[in-house]
Amino acid sequence: MPSKGAYQQRRPDKLAVSFTDPKGDLIIADGKFVWVFLQSATPGQVMKLTYADAGAQNTDLIGQFLDTPRSKYDIIDNGHESVGGRTTRVLTLTAKQGQALPFIRSKVWIDTADAMIRQFESTEATGLTRKVRLLTLTPNAPVDTGAFEFKTPAGVRIVEPGRLR
Repeated sequence: MPSKGAYQQRRPDKLAVSFTDPKGDLIIADGKFVWVFLQSATPGQVMKLTYADAGAQNTDLIGQFLDTPRSKYDIIDNGHESVGGRTTRVLTLTAKQGQALPFIRSKVWIDTADAMIRQFESTEATGLTRKVRLLTLTPNAPVDTGAFEFKTPAGVRIVEPGRLR
């Protein structure tokens, strides 16, 4: 199901994805917990995950492809494709045996003009595949510190693995 939104990140452990479609859905990593608030799928509840539950690597979506990729992945060059009118180099990254990574395989589209990742598609061990297209990028832009704070709306139930509230 396609979705749209804004993505902000403060390395190493903060992430905010606020969706405009479906409107109101949020994924926030605040440095201690990962909050998954997907009202379009599970109305009235939010998942509160520890970094171990969520997989700490998942909070740095782009960095996992950039930080020593040759040590973690086998890489195949798939040539050039256009993404959003920009020419990209397409690489397929397959997790090397013994690597504890959030994805077993990823395809990454890297802009040939500025070396920015313009799109990536990742497959988890469960078979779930996500494709993310980054249409507007502002490297080193100031981020909204408040974007990394999750405020539980009134009447929303907090669900934690192994605990009920």
